[in-house]
Amino acid sequence: MNEDHGQGPKYTVNIDDVDHPWDRDTITVPEIRILGGISAGTEVLEVNLETNEERTLREDETVPLKPGQGFGKKIKFRRG
Repeated sequence: MNEDHGQGPKYTVNIDDVDHPWDRDTITVPEIRILGGISAGTEVLEVNLETNEERTLREDETVPLKPGQGFGKKIKFRRG
């Protein structure tokens, strides 16, 4: 159980230009699909917002997140 003592979500996951609150420091591709309403079989891409580089995520991949919004590695996810 997450014991953050009522501080709320510490992470923001951007999927298809919509921000979603997230409580853990990692997210899996299936969790990205559920959160973003992305159907099975559709590629999930990680987009580096600093370089605009895209990378297709493996279905079994776990992505590390940085706390807050606009800090650390600037990425978002989108449908492929």
